[in-house]
Amino acid sequence: MKRHYLELWLLLAVSFAIFAVASAFEMPEIAGHKLRSSQIAETLLKPRVTMPLPPLRDSLPIIQEPNVACVSCDTTSQVILLFGDSMLEGLGPRLAAYADENGHTLYTVMWYSSTSRRWGETDRLKNYIRKIEPTFIFVCLGANELFIKDIVSKHDRYVKKIISDIGDIPYVWIGPPNWKPDTGINELIRANTPEGAFFLSDGMEFCRLADGAHPTYESAHEWMDSIARWMPLNSCHPIKLEKPEKQTSRAKRIFVHKPSE
Repeated sequence: MKRHYLELWLLLAVSFAIFAVASAFEMPEIAGHKLRSSQIAETLLKPRVTMPLPPLRDSLPIIQEPNVACVSCDTTSQVILLFGDSMLEGLGPRLAAYADENGHTLYTVMWYSSTSRRWGETDRLKNYIRKIEPTFIFVCLGANELFIKDIVSKHDRYVKKIISDIGDIPYVWIGPPNWKPDTGINELIRANTPEGAFFLSDGMEFCRLADGAHPTYESAHEWMDSIARWMPLNSCHPIKLEKPEKQTSRAKRIFVHKPSE
């Protein structure tokens, strides 16, 4: 009796297997009826699609792939000039610590509320270059030009004037730390600088002061760290910027200009 039930169950299992296979693939008609595919085969044999994971977002990202041909780092001591607007309040002390750590000398010229136009309309930069004789320059300008309409037609000549005043001195133009989308200042600077001479800050995340624009001092220090990490693989003239143990220092001399000057 048990054997009879076993044979019956075996027959049912074989029949189910035959119909499952038949319905999984395209089969000819049987007794005038064409079996419909269950699409089991398509489901089982279909290549597995793996959805890409969203990229991890670093608040201060490091560019890993080189954007310029590899250039050996200049390990000699530099006379560095850092000039620009009030964003230097946060960047300057941190860059001074880098200068101390790596045997450089730093001079800072901060012109409050300045723009590329203010610098471009004067010979102030030329005069400081003549006075300090820097071997490397950091520029930090653009924060006061984020929302100027027709920025290209209005300020292109001033950006060009600044770069002309810098001349053959190696430099990096540090783009503004956007807190809102700009009207074209970043693209204007990028269009006028050679590859490896512009650091794009837009897109980075900053902790801000109460004004909503300036990064906190701690965030500005991380900003400078990010620039230092960017330089070896991306700058067209990288200089030695090993990370210092101390957080801040003071430039050899700091020149400050009021908005009205």
